[in-house]
Amino acid sequence: MDTKKKFLITINREYGSGGHAIGSLLAQRLGVKLIDKQLLKAVAEKFGISELDAERLENKRPSWWEDFAMFYKRFISVNPYEEGIQPEITSRQLFYAQATAMRQIVAKESCVIIGRCAFDIFKDEPNSLRLFVHAPMEKRVERIVSRYHCSDAEARQRIADSDYQRQLYTKTFTGKEVFDARNYDFTMNVGNIGVNGAVEFLMRIL
Repeated sequence: MDTKKKFLITINREYGSGGHAIGSLLAQRLGVKLIDKQLLKAVAEKFGISELDAERLENKRPSWWEDFAMFYKRFISVNPYEEGIQPEITSRQLFYAQATAMRQIVAKESCVIIGRCAFDIFKDEPNSLRLFVHAPMEKRVERIVSRYHCSDAEARQRIADSDYQRQLYTKTFTGKEVFDARNYDFTMNVGNIGVNGAVEFLMRIL
């Protein structure tokens, strides 16, 4: 990857690995835009819903029934008694809106994207690097306990829940396994080197 030209780095990560912090610091060091949950805010504004509602919607598992139900609800909303009601959107619509927003940014400038299935959306993007960040369970628990001031048991539950949600989200929208190393150009176990060590290493190889 040539950082002298327009480039893209996508980062998928295990919850508690420090992947988001690595992406944030890497974008800062490279002087490019970081795309993460700020995208939710922009897309939420487009649909006229709150950022919190957009985040909740993103965490829902989309299904053909949900899509049909929302279509039917919009169809019957032509009834004059329901005129002016803001139609609800599906998590699938939110996903595609986010993908469109990301493509618009990537087409114009270099950036680092955290999550959002960007590894698959931009799998054919030239001059790009698809990265996966992971760490041993003990390191992940330690990081979550430190960040959220919770017990080890609570940290492990948070990790289990997040791993399940990310796997489900990725499988739903890409048909791929989020933890499959074949989806990425490079995977990093950052357990022993931490956030700063990972960024220094990435800067060298870039």
